[in-house]
Amino acid sequence: QVQLVDSGGGLVQAGGPLKLSCAASGGTFRNYIMGWFRQRPGEEREFVAAVSRSGGTADYADSVKGRFTISRDNVGNTAYLQMNNLKPEDTAVYYCAARFDGFTKYHSWGQGTQVTVSS
Repeated sequence: QVQLVDSGGGLVQAGGPLKLSCAASGGTFRNYIMGWFRQRPGEEREFVAAVSRSGGTADYADSVKGRFTISRDNVGNTAYLQMNNLKPEDTAVYYCAARFDGFTKYHSWGQGTQVTVSS
């Protein structure tokens, strides 16, 4: 079972950038589809982005398209979420997650990293 550790969150002004990282260990990283999710206070966790095993294909929530970019490094066993033009409504705890190709359920989750965007 892969273990995931999220990092890179913090406080940023609206319009600014932030890059999240997700370090994986204990599994074969290239076997997993990697995703990022977020959870605002009082709300359910929502999908943000996902990247294919090779990194060649990505999918995004409509709310972040054109602003966020997901990527991965299969040598360094790390996934990334580059967030640009951040908005106050992007404030949330962000989680990375892993699932096997062909399955819809993510089976491994990071601990979460807080992103706060000030207006």
